Amino acid sequence: MNKPVADVIRAEQLGKTYAEGKLHTPVFDGLDLTVAAGETVAIVGASGAGKSTLLHLLGGLDVPSAGEVFVAGQQMSRLSDAARGRLRNHALGFIYQFHHLLPEFTALENVMMPVLLAGRPTAEAQQRARQLLESVGLGHRLQHKPGELSGGERQRAAVARALVNNPACVLGDEPTGNLDDKTAASVFELMLALNRERGTSLVLVTHDRRLAHRLDRVLELREGRLHLLDGRDASGKP
Repeated sequence: MNKPVADVIRAEQLGKTYAEGKLHTPVFDGLDLTVAAGETVAIVGASGAGKSTLLHLLGGLDVPSAGEVFVAGQQMSRLSDAARGRLRNHALGFIYQFHHLLPEFTALENVMMPVLLAGRPTAEAQQRARQLLESVGLGHRLQHKPGELSGGERQRAAVARALVNNPACVLGDEPTGNLDDKTAASVFELMLALNRERGTSLVLVTHDRRLAHRLDRVLELREGRLHLLDGRDASGKP
């Protein structure tokens, strides 16, 4: 019997340096972070601090210069590209500032895609996508393409797409940054409600500290280090 994984994401001594010719630009080094099952974490910091870079490393979208990332107990560096892609699709969901919905497909078809990529039957993909779109208030917009949806509706569809494979963790890169305050608050409330309902961890990069402080932990990425803003260990360890 497999032992359950308590930490959905763990980064150990993580480092990232960009090299261009002889110029080496370190973003951060020796960074530790643990995200527990069901936990919500906000990452804040100045523009250019490396927040998006960190999120891409946690999600296996980029490769660290040093250190290791574990997702659902699996060491990302030991996986092939194909296996890493399967793990991302199964264990993680992604939401970006711009929704990245495919314009030629309907809301229903966009949300179905991660399920189809996981090799599940079309009927199952359609059922899951329909249920999630209904749960985010888009049951009446299933056949609408992104260009026919409002900004808030497009982002709600993106939230549904991120959750359709029941991931252990959703990674959000400024998911409300392109919305007006009222719509941003609505989408944020939706993400928190789905976190509570499904037990899915959230790691959100955001510039909005008012929203950030509603999550379990708020970490500031500054000078290559994570600094805790709520009085607990920045790594998330007890």
